[in-house]
Amino acid sequence: MTAGTTLAQANAAAAAQQIAHFRAIPWCAAHLASSPSMIIDQSVSRRLTPTARDTLLSRALNTPDAIPAYITFYNPPNSEKEERGLIREVKSFLALGPLLNGWEGICHGGIVVTMLDEVMGQVFAANKMQGLMVDVPVMTGYLNTRFERPVRTGTVEEPAVVLVTGRLVRQEGRKYWMEGDVQGEGGVVLARGEALFVMLRGKL
Repeated sequence: MTAGTTLAQANAAAAAQQIAHFRAIPWCAAHLASSPSMIIDQSVSRRLTPTARDTLLSRALNTPDAIPAYITFYNPPNSEKEERGLIREVKSFLALGPLLNGWEGICHGGIVVTMLDEVMGQVFAANKMQGLMVDVPVMTGYLNTRFERPVRTGTVEEPAVVLVTGRLVRQEGRKYWMEGDVQGEGGVVLARGEALFVMLRGKL
């Protein structure tokens, strides 16, 4: 961010750049064009803020050799068909650079878990942004992960891309059961996760 640039301007410019990055990749572009009503934006946790919130994704991993691009997309509830129910599925594209390596060329397993946790959490962010859920924190109670295949990383010049999906499958009071997966090009599932998220009674 340069002198005189506001956080809002910096975030808007970053969002446009990262969306353009994925639109230039044919298989990603096909997903982003699958619905005329789809909402596509930089992920909430990726946005720069004046506080220390979400700094893992917005600052620490927001580098050309870590995760240079990360966007979220979802379809809003159709008021005629769904009576403004909750958004139950959110998808994200993440570009993975070599700084995420465990083994050479393979993403560290802890980062794979982080991606699943992060995109499941974007389900709540999307609902809050659409005014469908109260704006209080939701925390991960547990997250079980099954690694199906290696998640590849790329280079600084050509980072690998994964599609991560988070789904809300059941709710009871303040408890939300989630599922998610990490896919590569062609829909090959690389990892799966199941989690319980708990909404706090009030703000932190």
